[in-house]
Amino acid sequence: MLIIGIAGGTGSGKTTVARSVIDRLGSGKVTFISQDNYYKDHSHLSFTERGLINYDHPFAFDNELLIQHLKELKQGLPAQAPVYDFTVHARSTVLTEELVPNNIVILEGLHVLSDEKLREILDIKVFVDTDPDVRILRRVLRDIEERGRTIQSIHHQYLTTVKPMHEAFIEPSKKYADLIIPEGGENEVGIQLLSILTEKYLTGDQKWNGA
Repeated sequence: MLIIGIAGGTGSGKTTVARSVIDRLGSGKVTFISQDNYYKDHSHLSFTERGLINYDHPFAFDNELLIQHLKELKQGLPAQAPVYDFTVHARSTVLTEELVPNNIVILEGLHVLSDEKLREILDIKVFVDTDPDVRILRRVLRDIEERGRTIQSIHHQYLTTVKPMHEAFIEPSKKYADLIIPEGGENEVGIQLLSILTEKYLTGDQKWNGA
């Protein structure tokens, strides 16, 4: 099993890169995991209290559970990933997502490269590097359309947590990347290169060495 980690700031195009690679390889060959589903469970807190949590800090994620699931997949075992509901800041109490063992696993998320233990289990580490202005505009649209948030709350969160956490943790994690893809889904060359590396693994190319 080859595990690819794709990190980058909010709105950088991480998911687009992952989906583009999956489209080239075939969905039947790849298991996709979103780190967003592994936010820690704070269902014991009130909605107001959950809304005050810094979700852009690495500690907001349950990486222990994520690593456990990755190890289970490597052992050929399925895993049940939690499903996170951003509208209520909590994990779903009724839904899970079944992760099945596959030749390729693509893990996408803000802090995929920020955690040393998580980095150790990755075979290829990718960082999607996109202009901050583009990223914030994408986040505004996503949070309004998909997460029901107001422009005022987005503005406050960006200045108090998103931007500081990006500068403190996400941007520095770029140094751990094996491959940096500028401009995310717009970078056809970068996506093609990542796809070729992965295809070499799938075909058992003896020259493939994971770098």
